Amino acid sequence: MQALLVIDAQNEFSAAGQRPVENHALALQAIEAHVQMARAKKQPIAWVKHYNRPHESRAFVPGTWGAELSPGLGPKDGFGPERLFEKSVYGAFTGTQVEAWLRSMGVETLLVVGFYAHMCVSTTAREALSRDFRVLTDPEATGAAELEHPVLGRQSSVEVRNAALLHLVHMGAELTSVRLPAAVPA
Repeated sequence: MQALLVIDAQNEFSAAGQRPVENHALALQAIEAHVQMARAKKQPIAWVKHYNRPHESRAFVPGTWGAELSPGLGPKDGFGPERLFEKSVYGAFTGTQVEAWLRSMGVETLLVVGFYAHMCVSTTAREALSRDFRVLTDPEATGAAELEHPVLGRQSSVEVRNAALLHLVHMGAELTSVRLPAAVPA
């Protein structure tokens, strides 16, 4: 059985958030398409929400707009099992009941989508691989931030996302995609 893991699809990654992702709106469309497909198949959906610890940055503070899931996202009744999990570290398996919940339903394959590709999505996918889950991810249903370091150089957000996913593929993850409707010309 396959489950969908939606990692940190929170307002903080929107253009108005403290951690804006360049392709946020397009990534949300792809995430929503995956949610619709999982619901149509009555597959489990694990919604994962990140909160920063009190001594960390002012982003992802519990009770704030930035920490809330993006509009329209979150568990709903009437489909397959859906559950919200909260974390304060990069990986969704660390300190949560995600694995036990998935195993209780016989899940063997995980489609991991969300934000940041190079942090929480990557860490969660690595945790899943090390627990012998088959891991899929959709590049269009995730995003990253531009990174720069005085010694290591600079990568655009697309380069960061692609590098993170390239590492995952070489560890055994697989890429998948969802076909979104083409934009109607104005």
